[in-house]
Amino acid sequence: MKKDEPPLEFPDTLEGFEYAFNEKGQLRHITTGEPFIFNAREDLHRWNQKRYEALGEIITKYVYELLEKDCNLKKISLPVDATESEPKNFIFMSEDAMTNPDKLMVLIHGSGVVRAGQWARRLIINEDLDSGTQIPYIKRAMDEGYGVIVLNPNENYIEVEKTKSQVQLSSDGSDEPAEKRERKDKNFKEAKKRRDFYEKYRNPQKEKEMVPLYIRDNGSPEEHLIYVWDHFIIHSAAENTFFVAHSYGGLAFVELMIQREADVKNKVTAVALTDSVHNVWHQEAGKTIREWMRENCCNWVSSSEPLDTSVESMLPDCPRVSAVATQ
Repeated sequence: MKKDEPPLEFPDTLEGFEYAFNEKGQLRHITTGEPFIFNAREDLHRWNQKRYEALGEIITKYVYELLEKDCNLKKISLPVDATESEPKNFIFMSEDAMTNPDKLMVLIHGSGVVRAGQWARRLIINEDLDSGTQIPYIKRAMDEGYGVIVLNPNENYIEVEKTKSQVQLSSDGSDEPAEKRERKDKNFKEAKKRRDFYEKYRNPQKEKEMVPLYIRDNGSPEEHLIYVWDHFIIHSAAENTFFVAHSYGGLAFVELMIQREADVKNKVTAVALTDSVHNVWHQEAGKTIREWMRENCCNWVSSSEPLDTSVESMLPDCPRVSAVATQ
């Protein structure tokens, strides 16, 4: 028999969880010094998962603080003309991101729960900050004279408790193409399905039914990148712009190329992809885009081969080489 589930109420600080990052950037229990334990309560997977998610939200805010305090980045709200009441996203950039005449570095993470400044929440929690965040990239780039822009492509909507008026507001897509509305709805439903996976316990606590309010012009990772390109990157002074894009970030970059091909070719010098999930056939990237990618992009992929060893690819786009690490 499964246990009755404890309240889904968790601390809102690392100290409340009795964890802290040590001098090596490792998350450790403040009393025992042990790493984070997922299964804090046996036979209560949903409760453990909710606890993990609550800790993850705290870590997201912690990383935001590091970007501002340790990396000296400034937080820029999106859309740039947002009203006080509408949902907002944001990015981070160095003081010289728009004025550096030489070079600009743009960082894009992958899909899922990660937010600006992160590569992988799992690595932050189970390994250390250097492994799971973009901070080492940011600091090295700034040390070498780059301006830096850190994107936040997964912050696409806020959730509010479902009411009749909010349902009407969130479903009002009369100005959007049907395909775009369907993609947003699919993303929200997939996220909800993942959450509902854990709702299989005796006497589970009923959670509030939520509805998404999408952020204008930032309703998907692809939209977000195009928006930041149109309002910031294209207007930067840098003669050379470089991208580092992980996983779904690579797909978003290819979509940017499709939508802004001439500008990207004129502005971007090189692109480092890491385990990119782009697909030039499915995304219908044209011949000229594939040719440009072969010359200006490289995809480092998980492999047991030595670093930079060529890895066979089925797609006629950019070279794939070993990143040494395995999945």
